[in-house]
Amino acid sequence: MKKLILSIILITSFQLIIAQNQEKDYGQIQGNFEINMQSYNTDSIIGAFEVPEKVRANTYANFIYTKGKFTAGVRYEAYLNTLLGYDSRYNGQGIAHRYATYKGDDIEITAGNFYEQFGNGLVLRTYEDKTLGYDNSIDGMRIKYSPIEGIQLTGLIGKQRKYFDLGQGIVRGIDAEISINDAIKKLADKKTRVLLGGSFVSKYQQNVDPTYYFPENVGAFSGRLNINRGGFNIASEYAYKINDPSYDNAYIFKDGNALLINTSYSKKGIGVLLGIMRLDNMSFRSDRSATINDLHINYLPAIAKTHAYAFAAMYPFATQPSGQIGMNAEIFYNIKRKSALGGKYGMNISINYSQVNSIDKQKITIDPTAEYPNLDGYTSDYFKIGDELFFRDFNIEIHKKVSKKYKFALTYMHEDYNKDVIQGLSDFGIIKAEIGILDMTYKFSSKKALRSETEFLYTEDDNGSWVMQMFEFTYAPHWFVAVSDQYNYGNVDEDYRVHYYNVAAGYTKDASRFQLSYGKIREGIMCVGGVCRNVPASNGLSLTITTTF
Repeated sequence: MKKLILSIILITSFQLIIAQNQEKDYGQIQGNFEINMQSYNTDSIIGAFEVPEKVRANTYANFIYTKGKFTAGVRYEAYLNTLLGYDSRYNGQGIAHRYATYKGDDIEITAGNFYEQFGNGLVLRTYEDKTLGYDNSIDGMRIKYSPIEGIQLTGLIGKQRKYFDLGQGIVRGIDAEISINDAIKKLADKKTRVLLGGSFVSKYQQNVDPTYYFPENVGAFSGRLNINRGGFNIASEYAYKINDPSYDNAYIFKDGNALLINTSYSKKGIGVLLGIMRLDNMSFRSDRSATINDLHINYLPAIAKTHAYAFAAMYPFATQPSGQIGMNAEIFYNIKRKSALGGKYGMNISINYSQVNSIDKQKITIDPTAEYPNLDGYTSDYFKIGDELFFRDFNIEIHKKVSKKYKFALTYMHEDYNKDVIQGLSDFGIIKAEIGILDMTYKFSSKKALRSETEFLYTEDDNGSWVMQMFEFTYAPHWFVAVSDQYNYGNVDEDYRVHYYNVAAGYTKDASRFQLSYGKIREGIMCVGGVCRNVPASNGLSLTITTTF
């Protein structure tokens, strides 16, 4: 790492010296800063316990230098100490990401840290998400090459980031993607567009277990096919992973597989989406003993719809790599303007349904007398749906503009949420919730607007029912002020019927944004694309500053 950083500095310095003496072209430097700070007050009622530091901060700074075909960048991170809910192994500071890239006409070479995705990510996806405290970048070498138009080849090797260190395993991968219409000139003008792709990813980790012969090299394959014609699109991918005993699957030797199919059709005024996903033993990490969100090589997207409203996202689905089968269907319909229902401005309606169940599993009993006992753990009928419900979501959304000044969005949801499975708990069972949301916006002028959210969540399970009210006033383009309150009025214990109030204000100027808020945050779980982290309860002041240059 030190040698690579020194090389980047030397190359950059050398180029600057030459540019200064010759063309006076110094290249460009771009970047951004982000500061997230929070103070913590003790509040035993909501479970916000004492924080010794009183104030914690997550901060980031990116610097990117570009000159011609050369790009180099570094990201400095400081967690002093991490905000609650983020892994304490981030505590500290230093250069967590640095790279150098050369991009020619048909080749691109990167040394250092990089993010990459093959297809839908079923065998490889590395990315960063600050809201989740997630970063599984690869530190190594990547080459992208396009021998002819329409063909893209990618090869990579390296180790994954593990906080301020690297994981033990080595990740190797190759990917090929062919756009048939671009590669074959006779098909360039055809209405049907076809994309083919294939990937192979393997990991190496030394086996030091004295009892079991764990495979040191584990490979995963995938193939994908995308077809598009007019308003119709189908995107499919199948992945297969050889036996990969790990902490996630209780060290069984069963192979894994994944199937993802997304189809859509749209024309003026209507759209239909349908997704199907089956997973079986598809956890894939570069360290067989890794836990939580550490060292994932692949990405298994959530088949259920992602919701943004507070109560709609109170019980989010987390992808179950050990085994799940699910579907997601959605219909969008635009009611025409000047119709009986549409009125002057028309109306948009969407109906969504998703359900995820377990897969069929038949346990294999190990014969201790056998010379080579079957250690697969279980067998599974590929086309049989398991009996256990993990998640169900039915929702209807209506978006309506009433006048030039007033519009609203109305949402109804029913959710069945298996808290024991999704959060790895016990004795909660399936939580059934009915949710209603009304989002209204009134524009006083081109710069001034008031938005309100009214949300209800009714359930007889978990912590009981909730109600929320929020008002946000915006004075464009610089200011906003918001107040909100979430009240757990249905809690069976009256002492815990708490108001989670929050007051926030923000100011934006040019490329800088400042936001200050104070209030209580309820304990819960946050999920983005099926990847989750626990959010502990807190009470305090928060400050966020971002700027780009």
